[in-house]
Amino acid sequence: MTKSLNIADRLRDSARRYPFQRAVIFPEGRDAAGRVAYSHLTFEQLDRESDLLASGLIEWGVKPGTRLVLMVRPSLEFIALTFAAFKSGAVVVLIDPGMGRSNIFDCLKTVEPEGFIAIPVVQAIRKLFYRRFAKARFNVTVGGRRWFWDGLNYDQLKSRGTDSSNWPQIQGNDPAAIIFTSGSTGPPKGVLYEHGMFDAQIELLRDFYDIQPGEIDLPGFPLFALFNSAMGVTTVIPDMDPTKPAQVDPKKILEAIRDQGVTQAFGSPAIWNRVGRYCEANGIELPSIKRVLSAGAPVPNHVCRRMSKILTGPNADLFTPYGATESLPVASISASEVLNHTAEKTSRGAGTCVGRTFPGISVKIIEITDGPIASIEEVNELTQGEIGEIIIQGAPVTREYFRRPEATAAAKIADGDEFWHRIGDVGYFDDEGLLWFCGRKAHIVETEMGRMFTIRCEAIFNEHPAVYRCALVGIGTKPKQTPVIVVEREKLDESHESFPTSNQPAIDDEELLSQLRELARSNVLTERIERFLVHPALPVDIRHNVKIFREKLVPWSAARLGKSPTS
Repeated sequence: MTKSLNIADRLRDSARRYPFQRAVIFPEGRDAAGRVAYSHLTFEQLDRESDLLASGLIEWGVKPGTRLVLMVRPSLEFIALTFAAFKSGAVVVLIDPGMGRSNIFDCLKTVEPEGFIAIPVVQAIRKLFYRRFAKARFNVTVGGRRWFWDGLNYDQLKSRGTDSSNWPQIQGNDPAAIIFTSGSTGPPKGVLYEHGMFDAQIELLRDFYDIQPGEIDLPGFPLFALFNSAMGVTTVIPDMDPTKPAQVDPKKILEAIRDQGVTQAFGSPAIWNRVGRYCEANGIELPSIKRVLSAGAPVPNHVCRRMSKILTGPNADLFTPYGATESLPVASISASEVLNHTAEKTSRGAGTCVGRTFPGISVKIIEITDGPIASIEEVNELTQGEIGEIIIQGAPVTREYFRRPEATAAAKIADGDEFWHRIGDVGYFDDEGLLWFCGRKAHIVETEMGRMFTIRCEAIFNEHPAVYRCALVGIGTKPKQTPVIVVEREKLDESHESFPTSNQPAIDDEELLSQLRELARSNVLTERIERFLVHPALPVDIRHNVKIFREKLVPWSAARLGKSPTS
């Protein structure tokens, strides 16, 4: 029998243990002297606030399983509302607002939301397209005035709440959230999270990184603030647009770290690329921080080098937890281990080392196969050093995509009463038991001479001082594709900050491409690449601003080479 478990119970526990500790701190603005003015909720206040909101939802008619879309900016209200939804048994639906209008509407069509907890502009759009959202009757306006649309505002919802403790009984396998993937290798899919999966994630992250109650975290990804509240860790909401981490203002991040004595920070490599460059240029160190966590894509070696110089506290380090929306965490490696042990191998095309697996997480490397795999008995497990498809098993691994049975069948492999998740990545284990990531399976370039893996090849050209990043794409039909490297140059920072972005040599595009061709011929992995192009800014995902949309580069590259993308 599945035990009673609501992830919001962890907030209740934090409120009992640390009632007067600040749970969430938010930058409201600046005072007359230009100093940041912060507001906050203690754990006791956050628990009480979310209780009233949850009670208001229940009194309104929200029941376990009710699907509520949450589109609220990072704030005190965002965290209180999320825990309120969990307490009520509702399923929180999270969709990246920057994934594009058509993708957002496709996601909402799949979910058929029964309510929107959202900022005014989202409510206005909902009302405009009311026929598409006929089931949405629990609508709460947050962060502004409710105008011509129905529903309640935040204060009205809270005022409906009571001190009732008649909470629904939630089990560990009950749905808690639907979180949509970034869509970097296809249409975004709704990943169905259960309460027990969130609970397992928190346990693994807390124990592996030795995160202690009373620490202070600056999360560049809003959902991580919920983990903090469940661990007795204070969240400092950064002054940034979470959909544009590559444009974060380093001065505002550093200001929050200093103002609040931040001990931990979480964000995509795009954030630490900017912060690290600024600190290096201005001789800034961050002695209060114990650990930086960076996820979403491989952390470039140059980011590891810069962050290692500025994290000057005892045993401070940058860590990369590897995984995906469907399965996090899987493995982890520190910047110090990268720089001392794996960086040189990466620069020669070994791939990106993502470290050792978390306790309780099982990983296999299997033969690369297209199409569904019904049973684990059908797979061909590869040996050490062989590149294959990475599959994962463990408590935090999600079971299904919401209302996407075909996608679920393609991603899950039955194993008795358990299952394995096909993460969509390819890689291998080395002779030390370290896991190496070589790229996405969907991005493999298949030529007449064999397969080419994106991450392995791209790293070789990323070592050139004039290259910011690059992408390997295949033009034509598999297995006779023509490999092309598309390069984005290092350039002056778009925000015109006073810090350099590289020691870029003064060469034009023609000379750069000539040097890259020579570099290609020096490595057996890239010697077959003869086509190189310069792109003004590679298209990247909204969530982390680092996952390259290689699919968009295929037609772009083909047009410039005078070829068909698929023939």
